[in-house]
Amino acid sequence: MDLKLGLDVSSVLNLACWGVCFWWMHALSKRQETMLQRLQDQAKRIERVASEEHELLKEVHPAVEEIQHEVTHRRRAD
Repeated sequence: MDLKLGLDVSSVLNLACWGVCFWWMHALSKRQETMLQRLQDQAKRIERVASEEHELLKEVHPAVEEIQHEVTHRRRAD
């Protein structure tokens, strides 16, 4: 009788541990999903900012070359 009671208690504890483990893994999974979503949002923002920066540099780049040419020309004149 004591052996059967011990096995029953062990089985109940085993089921309880599985329940706790399942809950714990579910909580970790939710945290990972949240973190993954945040990282994806951050990557999209970085990509957007980089694209805007690239467009600004395309607009400014010819002006920078022109200014450099004028500075070089004036240095030679002095």
